[in-house]
Amino acid sequence: MQDPTDRTGPDEPAVPTSLPKTAAETSPENPWPLQLLSRNLKSYIDRAPATWVEGQIIELNKRANASYITLRDVDAEISLSLTVWSAVMNRLELPLERGARVVAQVKPDFWVKTGRLSMQTKDIRPVGVGDLLARIERLRQSLAAEGLFREDRKLPLPLLPGRIGLITGRNSDAMKDVMQNAALRWPAVAFEVREVAVQGVNAVAEVTRALAQLDAMPEVDVIVIARGGGSLEDLLPFSHEDLIRAVSAAGTPVVSAIGHEADRPLLDEVADLRASTPTDAAKRIVPDVGEELQRIGAARAQLRRIVELTVGRETERLNHIRSRPVMAAPQTIVDVRAQDVSRLRERALSCMTAEVRRDTDRISHLRAQVRALSPQNTLDRGYAVVQLDDGAVVREAASVPEAAPLRIRVAVGELAATAGAPATAPSVEKTGA
Repeated sequence: MQDPTDRTGPDEPAVPTSLPKTAAETSPENPWPLQLLSRNLKSYIDRAPATWVEGQIIELNKRANASYITLRDVDAEISLSLTVWSAVMNRLELPLERGARVVAQVKPDFWVKTGRLSMQTKDIRPVGVGDLLARIERLRQSLAAEGLFREDRKLPLPLLPGRIGLITGRNSDAMKDVMQNAALRWPAVAFEVREVAVQGVNAVAEVTRALAQLDAMPEVDVIVIARGGGSLEDLLPFSHEDLIRAVSAAGTPVVSAIGHEADRPLLDEVADLRASTPTDAAKRIVPDVGEELQRIGAARAQLRRIVELTVGRETERLNHIRSRPVMAAPQTIVDVRAQDVSRLRERALSCMTAEVRRDTDRISHLRAQVRALSPQNTLDRGYAVVQLDDGAVVREAASVPEAAPLRIRVAVGELAATAGAPATAPSVEKTGA
């Protein structure tokens, strides 16, 4: 029995050996027959190995012996038609449905007679939730090992953002929740909205592009990525590696508001803040104006109490200081010091007077001593001093020549005289006893 995948006839005509051996050697004068090209293509394609691919079923047509499936890439607008024989489909526990995510082992096959290329499916398996979770967990561990989820990489949110970037679905409830709740809390809030696909093959590219646009705007202080929940398959774009790395590289704080409390895509791990819902995101990115006014009022009241308490305390201190005697009669301290100065002056004068008196008495005593020993005092007692004409004092009469002029100084005044012959000293007889 012939293999159904064999599209070459059993009785193909022989190809002349004079033809070019390769396609590059063909020319208008020496072309290949069409059958040779087809046979070469089939030979080349048959050598291609079977390949496992992943995608989402967007079309499914069942026939008697085969099913024809259109498989689309999960991240790009690229589709591929598959042919699945009944023997392969019968091995599945549950029938396939449109929208299902599958992995298939495909091998290209070329039909020589019609020149048609088809993808023969050797095996096909649905991707279950467990498989998706396992893939996400492996990616989570890989990115965590790189440090993309570290807390020290997360940026703080501004206290009051001037403009909020919002990335959300087109006319979605999540967009309304964020904008309405934020406006209720802070009426002056402003948004820069980017409506994108939040599920499907275009979601990753559009969200990443919108993130780059908002991150490049200096007036945007924080970016919110919001979606109103969904199944695991719907939220897969928010666990895509490209989006996670784009959020990690953003210079503007990013808030993740995907789904509900139980939904935890990888975007929640890398975002600077995770909000459980879009409404929760609105509450956490802007303060409540009422609460802020209450806080301002409480702060002003506290400041008023502190100022009043401080002024009262200082007033009491001033009153206490003013009640002191020195403040009641400031001249008292001057009077006391003046009395001290007078007393000290009197003591100084008394000490100086006593000292002067003592010195005066001592000087008088010394004067009396000097006078008692002075030649004048001797003269006053009747003695005289005889001097030669040159002022020399005569001490011996024999030393004065006869007729020498003399000056005789008495207690008051002087006398002039002339020396005479010296007198003979009387002799003294000595008698025996």
